[in-house]
Amino acid sequence: MGTLRYFANMSADGYTVDADGKFDWIVPTDEVLAFINELESDVAVYVHGRRMYETMVYWETHDPGADPNPNMTRYAEIWQGVEKVVASSSLPEEAITSARTRLVRDLQLGELRRIADCAAGGVSVGGPTVAAAPIRHGLVDDFTFFVYPEVVGGGLPALPPDTRLSLRLVDSRTFADGCVYLHYVPR
Repeated sequence: MGTLRYFANMSADGYTVDADGKFDWIVPTDEVLAFINELESDVAVYVHGRRMYETMVYWETHDPGADPNPNMTRYAEIWQGVEKVVASSSLPEEAITSARTRLVRDLQLGELRRIADCAAGGVSVGGPTVAAAPIRHGLVDDFTFFVYPEVVGGGLPALPPDTRLSLRLVDSRTFADGCVYLHYVPR
């Protein structure tokens, strides 16, 4: 049985993108990237919404020659090696350009739980929009946040604003750049 995880990069005030839809303030250092690679090494399936997929599909064609950073290359290997599910009613089928990827027009909570239960490793739900319903319904087993030392004043919140959660901190780490890793599980 796999673990259903929610992973989010966020500002200190809790947003994944700012009011203009930008996330250029999220600039992970090599130290943070190496740590993320370690955390993501057991992921078996990524579940993304349209916007997150459009951002992450870059990793399908990452060229280590153009960017020889070993942490970037390692993440590309992780991305390319796992199954991907894109939950979107608006993304055209031809926009799916990565291998091992399927488009689901209406991802139901039962199907998401089945994906997690059948996975050989972790199932990482990325993007606050696609993660909102599973979070609201208590399906998420694990919350991983990277909090960057930026206040953006508004945008897309990392967590659904109409949800109350009781979480237990199980791990944390502060990086040299001020980024903080927080790992929670539901109480």
